[in-house]
Amino acid sequence: MDQTTSSPVVERPSQQLSTAKLKQSPTSDLPDNMDQHGHTTPPDKSSRSSFSSVREIDLDVAQTFTSTKISSYSRLAEEVIEDQPSPPEMAIQTQFVPPVTQPNSKLHGCWFPAVAAEGFQGWKQIGVRGRQASKSYGDLQALKIVWSTPVTSTPKKDPERVAPGQSSIEKLPTEILGKIIDHLVLDVPPNGISARNVDLMSVLLTSRTLHSATLNALYKNITIPHSRIFRKFLSHIAQNKELGTIVRRLDFSHFNPTTLFSTASERATTRNLTPETLMQCLELTPFLREFLAQEYVEDEIDANVLRKLFFKLERLQAVDFCGCSSTGFKNAFQSILLSEWPEALSISRLSLHKCITLPASVFETLLPRLGNLTHLDLSGTRVTDEALQSIPHNAKITHLNLSKCKLLTADGVIGFLANHPAVNELVFLSLGTDARSHQLLDEDDLANLIPVLPQTLRSLSLKGSKMMASHIDLLRPLTKHLEELALGRRLKIGDIDRLFVPDENINGDLDGQLGWIPHTLKYLDLSDYTAAEFDLITLFGRNTSIMKKYSSPLEVIEVTDDLYTRLETSPAVRRLGWTVTENGSRAWLVRVHDPEDGPRDSGLRSWKMGASFWGMRKIPIASAEVGGMYGSYMFKRKL
Repeated sequence: MDQTTSSPVVERPSQQLSTAKLKQSPTSDLPDNMDQHGHTTPPDKSSRSSFSSVREIDLDVAQTFTSTKISSYSRLAEEVIEDQPSPPEMAIQTQFVPPVTQPNSKLHGCWFPAVAAEGFQGWKQIGVRGRQASKSYGDLQALKIVWSTPVTSTPKKDPERVAPGQSSIEKLPTEILGKIIDHLVLDVPPNGISARNVDLMSVLLTSRTLHSATLNALYKNITIPHSRIFRKFLSHIAQNKELGTIVRRLDFSHFNPTTLFSTASERATTRNLTPETLMQCLELTPFLREFLAQEYVEDEIDANVLRKLFFKLERLQAVDFCGCSSTGFKNAFQSILLSEWPEALSISRLSLHKCITLPASVFETLLPRLGNLTHLDLSGTRVTDEALQSIPHNAKITHLNLSKCKLLTADGVIGFLANHPAVNELVFLSLGTDARSHQLLDEDDLANLIPVLPQTLRSLSLKGSKMMASHIDLLRPLTKHLEELALGRRLKIGDIDRLFVPDENINGDLDGQLGWIPHTLKYLDLSDYTAAEFDLITLFGRNTSIMKKYSSPLEVIEVTDDLYTRLETSPAVRRLGWTVTENGSRAWLVRVHDPEDGPRDSGLRSWKMGASFWGMRKIPIASAEVGGMYGSYMFKRKL
């Protein structure tokens, strides 16, 4: 996994700017292009989903989210916009300092401005004017981070003060200093609107050494909430090309074109984000490792951008095209299939989640070249059995999402999971379907599938499958290491209860009960059962253990959203120590934490890559806190 993971964007405190200032346009050599070519709706997609930013809230109750139509990165959009001319290009040569542990590295290390060591004051001249800067670039401009020459005057030296660059922390190797500064970085503000990374702004102004290390934290992961911030970021790295070499992640998951422009005609008059400017940005970020897109930038991803991503960025490890399904995006992908592809691609994490229009030929071309593959999300796509089998045997897939892939067959999936060496160490597996329109696994298929699943699994979704009581005996061994389990339909509450307690032995033999190994389940998905099918009387009855305290560590039970109103007013829920939460079209029964039981499990797991709550529908491709459109796909929508 890439270790350069989370360095989020800094938001500035609320401060009103005049309408005239907002209407100014920056002085730049960039082409005057922005975000809209006309959106072409594919024949099998009725409309693009509305922007929704979903974020987890750290409370005593799990499954608690905020959901807004505006990303937390751009909640105060006007306040983080300042259309001033870009800083002048550096007139002096900069110096690259490699890390101590890798002296020959050109990828790791820090850029230092070529200024005199004695009397250094360059960073003290940065005019912040009482504001913080935006790490997604919005207000790095306002900070006027220009690698300028120092003033000629020299202050009086205090004999007791440590000489510049000689303090203990400044003498640390850059890689250690960078890890320390990373602890000051916040992904998302605590309440969605507060200023972030104020401490980083103070560090930025402290000294030459700390400034360079902090620049790495600020530029490493760039989040783009709207097109004007993209234009400013692009202008800055075009004039200071060394800064582009710091960038490891371009994150468009929070991008919302309506943040600044309410209509398509308004967006068309100011063309900031286009295929041409996006291509220019990729050219200026040669060490990019993660490219995170979503449906609101799908029309800016043309054939040239795809060629750059797949063929020319040799260090690229993660690509996410979540929800991209326009006709233009499909045509761009089809056009590069005719290009000369390399034998192997560097990508190890790939998400084509809900890319519903891509033809099967895309997967048959891509998958055989992914020998480094660890994360693969193909939910809702047209992937075939043949494409799955073409994955190189040296791949080490830990996360696999094949939910709602209607061209897959049960025999093909079972054969792949049973025999392909790339999936011997799966941690996350989703084979869920919507039983109302498609079924992948019937009773016999499940009997063949469950025994071949690896013991490394922590999350398993069999949602939409056709189950029967005998499958519980097959599932019981899995519950000794699974933390998430989504069950199919046609089971009774009494059948499900057998996952949590040993069977009663009518012959009086206690060996089975004494040898019982407790389950490890934290999350149970029963959302396949409609309100009419769900037996609440048995669930809350005294003979059922699911809701009792001794079913711990079970913490979350997902139910159909139709039950939310009924359960919210039920006194039985509160009496048993549970509550009800909902988000969008999903609802959960959540156990209320008892302080006497010790600290509550935060839910953070390395395999969740930043998410803390349970039941995510989309595989995360980069380690980061949940937010933006990715949060909506993970925790707000049905399968």
